[in-house]
Amino acid sequence: MQGAGAERTPKRPRRDRSPGTQPDAPSAVAGDVSPTPSLHPDPRTWDPEQVCDFLRRGGFEDPALLDRVREKKITGSLLPYLDESHFEKLGVGSLWERKKLLSSVQQLSQTPVHGVKVINDPIHGHIELHPLLIRIIDTPQFQRLRYVKQLGGTYYVFPGASHNRFEHSLGVSYLAGCLVRALSEKQPELMISERDSLCVQIAGLCHDLGHGPFSHMFDGRFIPLARQGLKWKHEQGSVDMFEHLVNSNGLRAVMEQYGLVPEEDICFIKELIAGPPESSTKDVWAYKGRPVEKSFLYEIVANKRNGIDVDKWDYFARDCHHLGIQNSFDHKRFIQFARVCKVDKMLHICTRDKEVGNLYEMFHTRICLYRRAYQHKVGNLIDIMVSEAFLKADKYIKIPGSEGKKCRISTAIDDMEAFTKLTDNIFLEILHSTDPDLGEAREILKKIECRNLYKYVGETQPEKGSEINREDYEGLPGEIAKAKPKPDLMPLVKPLTAEDFIVDVVIMDYGMEDKNPIDNVYFYCKTDFNQAVKISKDQVSQLLPDKFKEQHIRVYCKKTDEESLYAAQQYFVNWCADKGFNKPQDGDVIAPLITPLKPDWNCQKSAQSPATPQETSKARQRLFNDGLM
Repeated sequence: MQGAGAERTPKRPRRDRSPGTQPDAPSAVAGDVSPTPSLHPDPRTWDPEQVCDFLRRGGFEDPALLDRVREKKITGSLLPYLDESHFEKLGVGSLWERKKLLSSVQQLSQTPVHGVKVINDPIHGHIELHPLLIRIIDTPQFQRLRYVKQLGGTYYVFPGASHNRFEHSLGVSYLAGCLVRALSEKQPELMISERDSLCVQIAGLCHDLGHGPFSHMFDGRFIPLARQGLKWKHEQGSVDMFEHLVNSNGLRAVMEQYGLVPEEDICFIKELIAGPPESSTKDVWAYKGRPVEKSFLYEIVANKRNGIDVDKWDYFARDCHHLGIQNSFDHKRFIQFARVCKVDKMLHICTRDKEVGNLYEMFHTRICLYRRAYQHKVGNLIDIMVSEAFLKADKYIKIPGSEGKKCRISTAIDDMEAFTKLTDNIFLEILHSTDPDLGEAREILKKIECRNLYKYVGETQPEKGSEINREDYEGLPGEIAKAKPKPDLMPLVKPLTAEDFIVDVVIMDYGMEDKNPIDNVYFYCKTDFNQAVKISKDQVSQLLPDKFKEQHIRVYCKKTDEESLYAAQQYFVNWCADKGFNKPQDGDVIAPLITPLKPDWNCQKSAQSPATPQETSKARQRLFNDGLM
């Protein structure tokens, strides 16, 4: 057992330069070149001129050496990766001088960034966050994300899915830092500065600031109905909220303190979140925050080229954890094999050729999550009902905004002061209100609380080429209401109107509509790490999908009595037959008199089909125990 007075071996600094126990006594050589008040305390923020200042203070005043440092654009973030051979190429002649400089740089790399916080995350373990990230987190605009559910109405189906946008944003920021650090360590020639790394982490942290109540329900269902004609997505809200967060909390000066240049870097962070402007062309570099030499940085947080980004990696792992669904994609392995290669004057993040199968598995995981959770028929129904309640309450809700303005739920997106106050809590405000103007909205939310939901009628899929266009969605309830079965076939079917039906058109894809996202991924081979190639689907496996997008049409009935539900099922199956859509999976059970009339649906005997006319009659009679038929 070690005695109390025994000397302890100092801890070696961690590879990610996180805080650790520093040596008991700094070396005499390094003492003269440690950061002083005129240099920023974090060496990773130094530009080449500040590196020259650091060298001069250490006694390295050779003008030729300093000129080569400026010429090679050696920044503080690159210093830890230089060794004796690099110093020799820079012109440090004697071995003793090189040893002295190497010792100084090594001592410098042990200087911790003060204010780093460690957070215990259930997905990624103990994660470290830069003090600037902590300053952003500790603002009302970011804390708002604690009250926005990650999966909206899905929480009413999967009781474990109670996580919020807050923790997801922390995870994305952490993974962004992991990826950018891995690229910098493997390829110092990329000249990834600490400014670049910090901006990418801030973008990961703030990429979801613009989500409204119930997350995607707000910008995917509510806003298109409440503000028809307005093309607004949460990415635009995130950009607006980030600017509001910076300005209202005086963070420009704090950014400068940590080595950022607000005029350039705020623009860069916004571009990382929102992507290129819609007017941009493929052959012209459309970004302003960083030059084309840093193009790969735009593929880390929100990858518009192929959809492989740290945002997906976190929500795969986090959502699967809370949903109780297995996640088969390992993002750590992707980071291990990630490299940057040059393709047609652009730098892209690539991975090893042997990883192509794992990337197909990643997108398969995505589509499974959409089928099982994100687009669950009941979860979507609850989002529809919440959206309907918000629409009825919209003109009666007054949210305080800037300069004394009062905003509706739908207009809060135009005023970030009001949007900061708009969270999932609006659900409870309406539910517990006594305002008679909110009566209709309140009744809908009470139905959700009591599980008295609208009834699910059925689902179908159009054949390829007969998909329904978005502009035709609004007329679908009317089409179904007109598809009443003929009186001679079913004379006692209850009449229904378009107002009784809700039609939800759901798109399932691999993230790029009908395109294969892997077609936009570059790979490198073991024999040449710098040569980027594409790998076609046929080169991987013959068992991979031929289609990457499908459309599902789900129908619900607002009337919940048994007779109305039976009638709605007959209307729906008859409409599917008229439109030439696929037979609903339970079509032979819910409408046994209609499905035999469609020859295309009866090429093979269905396992659902009743074996005899007597069983068909029994199937109808079982639907009504009150003797209506």
